[in-house]
Formats: sequence, C-alpha cells, structure tokens
Amino acid sequence: LNLPQFVQLLETFLGEDISLPTVKRLIAFIKEEYKQTEEEKMEQLEKVHRISRLAQRKLLLEALFEKWDKNASGFLDLEEVDAVLSTFKEGMEKEALRKAKTHFCSCYPHLSRVGKLSPKAFQTFLELVASEFSGDEDEAIDNLVEFLTRSVERSPMECLQNFTRRKWLHNIQQAAETSGASMEPVYKAVFKALSQDAEAHGDNKKISAYIALLEENQLSPERGQILLHYVACTADDAPYVLNQILYRDMKGVSFAAVEEGKPIHVPRVQLHGNIHFWNYDRPVEERKGSLLVLPLHDVRWRVFGILGLDTLRDQCGKTIFLTHEISFYQGVSHAFSKAYHHICTLENILQVTVTALEWLYPRAPSIHAVIMYLVEPGKDKMCDYALRKVITTDNTGQKEIHSSPVLLRKENLLRDYLFKCIDSSEVIRTSVCGEYHIAVPLRDLSGKALGIFDISIGHHQKLPPHEHKDLQKMLKMAQAACCEILRISLEDREPTYILEAEHATNSRHAGILFYRFMLQDLRKCV
Repeated sequence: LNLPQFVQLLETFLGEDISLPTVKRLIAFIKEEYKQTEEEKMEQLEKVHRISRLAQRKLLLEALFEKWDKNASGFLDLEEVDAVLSTFKEGMEKEALRKAKTHFCSCYPHLSRVGKLSPKAFQTFLELVASEFSGDEDEAIDNLVEFLTRSVERSPMECLQNFTRRKWLHNIQQAAETSGASMEPVYKAVFKALSQDAEAHGDNKKISAYIALLEENQLSPERGQILLHYVACTADDAPYVLNQILYRDMKGVSFAAVEEGKPIHVPRVQLHGNIHFWNYDRPVEERKGSLLVLPLHDVRWRVFGILGLDTLRDQCGKTIFLTHEISFYQGVSHAFSKAYHHICTLENILQVTVTALEWLYPRAPSIHAVIMYLVEPGKDKMCDYALRKVITTDNTGQKEIHSSPVLLRKENLLRDYLFKCIDSSEVIRTSVCGEYHIAVPLRDLSGKALGIFDISIGHHQKLPPHEHKDLQKMLKMAQAACCEILRISLEDREPTYILEAEHATNSRHAGILFYRFMLQDLRKCV
C-alpha cells in the first residue's frame, strides 16, 4: 500500500462521522500491534534501492540519448551507435555486442529493420549489451555511459539549440495531454514549433506547413485505394490547402515519401517538374522555393500520413532546408505521431466508455447519473494533475460529450472524493449534500488511475443486488477493454482480433472491444 491507499483503507474501515478519540485509539492499536520482521525490513529496503537505481539509470540514459541526438530528431542511428560501441575496450567486447544486437532485433523488429533507436530502444540496447558483459551490470552500464559520453562533443551553442528544440517538442506532447482528446491544440503546437525553429535556427525562413493523413479512398476508388487528406495547415495556407485531397494520380512527391518511408527534400521546386501546387493564385514565376515531405510513422513503423513544409512564401535567397533543420523536423514529425496516437488512444477509451454506459443504463435504473473524468497533468507545480469532465449520462440513456474546463482540487472541495480516488486508485464511497456517490478509477497498465467514473445513486446508500452486480460487470469489462487498448498502443505488435466485427475501423473496434470481453467472460461462466 502507498500512503493514499493506506489512508483510504483506514477511512473506509472507520466509516463516516467517527469520533476523534476512536481514530486515536485505532492509530495507537496499529502502532502497538504492527510488527515488521528483520527480513521484511531488508526486503523493503532492497525494493526501494532497486526502484531508485532503475530511476537513476533511466535519467542517465535519457541524458545520454539527448546528448547524442543533437538535432532533437527523436531517434539515433543504430549502426552509428554500434560502430562506436565496437571500439569499447579496444574492441574486446565485440562478441557481447553481436549477441546483444541479435537479441535487440527480436525485441524491436520494426525499429531494427530501419536501423533506428528511440530513447526506450536505446536504453534497452545498452542494457542488453551490459548484460552480456561479465561482472556487475550496474557497473557495466556506468562504464558504457561514460564511454559514449566521451565519444561525442557538443559546443555550448549546440547544447542551447538542443535544449530549446526539446522544449518545443515537449509542448507538442503537453498539448496532447491537456487537450481533452482534441487534435486542434496539437496542430497549433506543431506549427508553432516549426515556425519558431525556422525563425531562430533557420535564417528566419518563412515557411508553410501542413499535415495530411492517409485514408481509404471511398470517394473515387478508381484513382487509388488510399488518399491523403489535408487535415491541418498554417493559417495563411488554409484557404488553399485545408481539407484538400491528394490522389495517387495527381502530381506530387508525397506518395513517394509514404511508400519509401523516408523524407523527400526538393531543394528547388521550380526545377523538379512533379510538384503539386495548391495555391493556384500564385504566379508561375513565383513558384520558387524548397519542399520537404516527412512520412509520419506509428509505433509499428507504418506510415499513416505526411508532414510537409515549403518555403514558397519566402522570396529571399536562403530557402533551402539544411541538414540540422531536416533532422529537427523529423523530431517534430515523431512528436506529432506520439501526440496523435495519444489522442487516438483517449478517443478509443471514450468510445469504450460510451458503449459500456449504453449497456448499463437499461440494467441499472437506480443509478441517477454517471460522469466520466480524464486525468490530465497539472499546469503548475502546486497542482500535479487536474480532472476533465468528458462524458455525462443519466438514467434515461441521454449522454452528453463535454469539452469543459478542468477541475482543480483546491477549487472543488465538495468533489475531493474524486481526487482521493485518483490518489489511491481505489473505489471511494461517499455522500455529498445527501446524495450518495461511488467513485471508481479506470486504471492504466501500471495500476495508476487515468480516468474516473463518478456514479451517483441518489439518496439510496446501496444499489439493488442485481443492479450492483451489473455495475460491477460493466466496470470489469470496461477496465479490460481499456487495458487492451493501452497494450495495443504501446506494443510493437499487431492487435489481436477475436470477433469478426473487430476488423472494422478503429473507432468502431474500440466499442466492440467491450462486447468482446463481455462475450469471453460469458463463455467462462458457461
């Protein structure tokens, strides 16, 4: 038990309206009767030491990754890291390196195929290398980190540029985590990062930027199975680019970037001959500049869209994108991909929630209302998280999807039970102004609450037994579906489909997932 869970356990045991002397007697009893053996104490100390050591190692390897990734591209080149490591101890550990690399390729098949190392993959790779050495693994990691740190030199200017760029990339992820499952703040953060970098590190270039996502071509299938739908762009380009469709049979290099899975840079578009110009108002003689098309990859390294940039609005001389700019723009595309899939995961969880509540409401009429909240990071040091109301349903089945402001603990004392539920990740039962509430956490894969169901049962202290049973079943299936969604979003594997209907599009699949777990649970009972 952590501290919030221990406090919640005692509060539940004591019940409401308990006298202070009784609380003091319980505390005195626990202090007197609780005995910890020497073996338990040593186990606890070892556990704390192990957790601390792993946390320190993670920070150390993240700092090393950032030093190597000087342009904040989000990835390192596997062969480059391998080449440097092959000189460790004057090449005496090449066999250990070979074994670690073989093992790594089985752990990260998609990244190893393209020769990339993400921060997590970089950590795994170095840990695999260290595990092949003789002696203490922690000491081996420290030696590797010291060796790799000495292998790269960064000037103060490069360090400052790296720091600034990482701050802009962090803003993209923060926009995703505090957007209430909306993509608009993410798009704005992406274009802001690109324009800020072009101004600060790109000779003050004037850039246009746009994001297009791959979609199934249901409009004109004779023009190709897939199309690129332009879902966002910089403000000045919106009249020409936003919501446009690029088909395979049209001019352009975007589909080449999709198929190759690599950036395509056209230094001078006026000399290329295969560029599609959306802005037909721009005279032909002014269609000059540089174009860069970056593929957007998901966790399994499949392309799902493109991020495009051009300098056609800049009539100055220095309009060609340099290597360090292209590397950073790859970092932006990677940050956008993470943010986009974070939003997709939240949308899928909300779809599961809607499906679960639709299943529940005809079976539990005694439930007055259910409100679903998502946990978001706090925006200042005084408040580490906030709650955003996203779905409300009542006992008639009416539901409302919200984009309301977040709830802060200090401003919502009557809803403190919601924050206690998040802190402890345990069910809380309480009454507020004579109305009884059951707060139930929706947990992530680590057991931490990522959302919460606030279930109002009116003036009844308990639900009828059959309704309570159905509520428990709904919560169990919603939690199982949520964990499956999170596993699919994090793992380097294809999702497993059980029902034929799950082969439909992702949004429908998320809702069907609830019924899949319901059916599997029913089969166990038969």
